[in-house]
Amino acid sequence: MNFRTIGVVIGREYSTRVRKKGFLLTTFLVPVIMVVCIAVLMFMVTNVKEKTKVVAVVDESGIVFSHLKSSEVVSFQDFSELSLEEVKANLAELGLDGVLSISALDSNKSVQAVFTSIKPVGMGLTENMSRYIDDAIEDYRIKSYDIEGLEDIVNSIKSNVRISTYTLDESGKEKVSESGVNSILSMLLGIFIFLFITMFGSMVMSAVIEEKTSRVVEVLISSVKATELMFGKIIGVALVALTQFFLWVVLSVVLISAAMGIMAPKMMESVDAQAIVAAMPEGTTQMEAMTQVLAQGDGELADVLGTLAGLNIAQTIVYFLVFFLLGYLLYASLFAAIGSAVENEGDSNQLQLPVTVPLMVAYFIALYAFNAPDSNIALWGSLIPFTSPIVMLARIPFGVPFWQILLSVVLLLLTTAACAWLSAKIYKVGILMYGKKTTYKDLWKWLKQK
Repeated sequence: MNFRTIGVVIGREYSTRVRKKGFLLTTFLVPVIMVVCIAVLMFMVTNVKEKTKVVAVVDESGIVFSHLKSSEVVSFQDFSELSLEEVKANLAELGLDGVLSISALDSNKSVQAVFTSIKPVGMGLTENMSRYIDDAIEDYRIKSYDIEGLEDIVNSIKSNVRISTYTLDESGKEKVSESGVNSILSMLLGIFIFLFITMFGSMVMSAVIEEKTSRVVEVLISSVKATELMFGKIIGVALVALTQFFLWVVLSVVLISAAMGIMAPKMMESVDAQAIVAAMPEGTTQMEAMTQVLAQGDGELADVLGTLAGLNIAQTIVYFLVFFLLGYLLYASLFAAIGSAVENEGDSNQLQLPVTVPLMVAYFIALYAFNAPDSNIALWGSLIPFTSPIVMLARIPFGVPFWQILLSVVLLLLTTAACAWLSAKIYKVGILMYGKKTTYKDLWKWLKQK
């Protein structure tokens, strides 16, 4: 195999793809669109108010309405003087969104509640109404015992303990570890690598089919070997993917830094914030200072920022690149073999099935892994080469023993080399095969050829 020839193919494939308008638009617009979407979502959550829903209450028990708390989201109005059927029949005319009917108290000192609305409502509204009704029943039952101070005793028993989670690093030092952050990061890494492998692997297959259909490959084969063409195309697309990924990271960091720079002055106005910043070492950047200010606070936001600050971002990126490259090379070689065996993308659907099924299985295991990262299915999914690139990335935010990562990489590397060798055998025969729909039997025959 001539590596110089492969280099020429790589250069051709790379330069052709990075100059396309689609590549440029995707590379520069995706980070901008993501940041804009996040900004719009945050603005809508903090500034856009939901229309207040007006709910009529027909309370036959006489104990519930006083516990229903109106807010900016919902307004409760007492319609107990009217019959339920009368209110239901005139919801629109009365300007109501729904009616909550409460039955009379039964022998168990409880009630039946039914909510009827013109349009379906969210779970939040019904959950809040259920909580208010439960509070009313509890309050009534406590008072029915006629024990002095019983309500205060019951209230003093109730508690709302929030668990703060920490993990120990190798030196035994504790660091904040909010499980929700790890779960979200796990899910995002799994989804991203699944999309990248699928997208760029399919790109290799499409390129092979396009060249074969246009008969360009016949000209190329006269100058280079089929296997050199295949590996050059695979590596060329991989370099395109890495270029795009690198630019996405750089642009995202620049845009987030700009957004933080705009937000920082307002967040640093408080006395506590200024005191924290003053105590920090000289040369601390504005973003580091703001992160420290937020992380010094109490509550979930501080835990989230503390968890993010404790993550080894550089190590995570390295693992992402390793598993993406090996996973891509594994599946790209298979996609290239499929592309060489068919004459159009429609014919490739049947042959793609053995390739796409492991990817989908890996995706679903990854979704399971972010809830149970140490389960047997997640462990084996992160070691089996055809699922490990996606599943292992989903487990890494929770902490994975290095020996498991190393074993996964070694197995994936060996499998990638074996699949690349087998795919090259199919590619050499299939790339010049026309006029016949390829079957699994044909692929097996090509693999056995010397």
